[in-house]
Amino acid sequence: MDTPSTPSRRNPWAWIPTLYYAQGIPYVVVMSLSTTMYKNLGVSNTDIALYTSWLYLPWVIKPLWSPLVDLFRTKRFWIVTLQFAIGLAFALVALTLPGPGFFKLSLAVFWLMAFSSATHDIAADGFYLLAMPPGQQAAFVGVRSTFYRLASLTAQGALVYLAGMWQESTGSITQAWSLVFGLLAAVFIVVATLHLFALPKPESDRPTASGQNFVREFWEVFAVFLKKPGVVTTLALLLLYRLAESQALKLISPFLLDKRAVGGLELTTQQVGIVYGTVGIISLTLGGLVGGWVISLYGLKRMIWPMITIMHAPNVAFLLLALTQPTSLWVVGSALAVEQFGYGFGFTAYMLYMMMVAEGPHKTAHYAICTGFMALGMMLPGMAAGWIEDHIGYVNFFIWVLVCTIPSFIVVSRLKIDPAFGKKAAPAK
Repeated sequence: MDTPSTPSRRNPWAWIPTLYYAQGIPYVVVMSLSTTMYKNLGVSNTDIALYTSWLYLPWVIKPLWSPLVDLFRTKRFWIVTLQFAIGLAFALVALTLPGPGFFKLSLAVFWLMAFSSATHDIAADGFYLLAMPPGQQAAFVGVRSTFYRLASLTAQGALVYLAGMWQESTGSITQAWSLVFGLLAAVFIVVATLHLFALPKPESDRPTASGQNFVREFWEVFAVFLKKPGVVTTLALLLLYRLAESQALKLISPFLLDKRAVGGLELTTQQVGIVYGTVGIISLTLGGLVGGWVISLYGLKRMIWPMITIMHAPNVAFLLLALTQPTSLWVVGSALAVEQFGYGFGFTAYMLYMMMVAEGPHKTAHYAICTGFMALGMMLPGMAAGWIEDHIGYVNFFIWVLVCTIPSFIVVSRLKIDPAFGKKAAPAK
């Protein structure tokens, strides 16, 4: 088990922003940017949703190999090595796109990238706890979140816009996306090289002792989790809270890009980068900030119902867009801003609930288990989303998305939450 480290003399500003920016980029590329790219390259919605949803699997099962990061080598070693591996994976995507079998080959590389990214998450979060004392850890939580969101803004906004711009200048969709991934490869090699020198070397960042009872203790962590009060309701919430969003998320980019004749909005790639990748991400971030603020005022128990309602109600925006197919970019951007703000607002309650569930002696491991079930709840429904839309069309698909919000309301009605949890303590008089 990790022991607290002595405070690092290296300024946290020298490595925390770049570390969490690097943590966010590959996740957003695998989960979101890939769907835009494949839509541009003519892949069907069924295949996009099915195969890119499988890429959630490394985040689903990462609790199973997370102890290996503790047992072998330092977390610093894992971070730098995996960043070089991710950079190599970006370069391989750029090289596979011009070939005839680009879909299968690029998916194989995305699998490598997903496993590397999930493992990098484990190492980076563990390193953060070792490299700074608790006081600094709390102070830099906001910095972590901000630069992770900036990574989302870069991948879904700036890179999509660049892809659209290069499509126009080169006349080739394939070449444009190869240039995007070539740029990502170069950036990650630079970041990995920077971290090779910039990351501190805390004394406690070392392989843990190989205990003889490791296997038994490892499985005991899972057993304790499964014995928590109300665990069935907890698992149901983790899997169903985002049932609607898990399906809508896979079809947002295809819907925005598809021809109007098949029910889409026929935006250009650059326009998608603006309204979804930029305006949408900013609204998502603001929703999360406001969500955290209201929970700190009133507590999770009091806010869970308003938050889940505000999260799901704006899904009506997708249905209205599909019914009216507006041509105004302002109308489309405003609808996406409302939906993404609601999603960010309601998702905060979900994250806080996972923190509440994880409380106890195995807090880190139990939170990792919660995030694994969270990823599973995104992966399984998302796999079928494209097939459903291909068979019933966008209008009926978004009606289906609204129907899928019902199970989450049912599960929330069964939750037992401490009224004080999440509420900011009043200052002592």
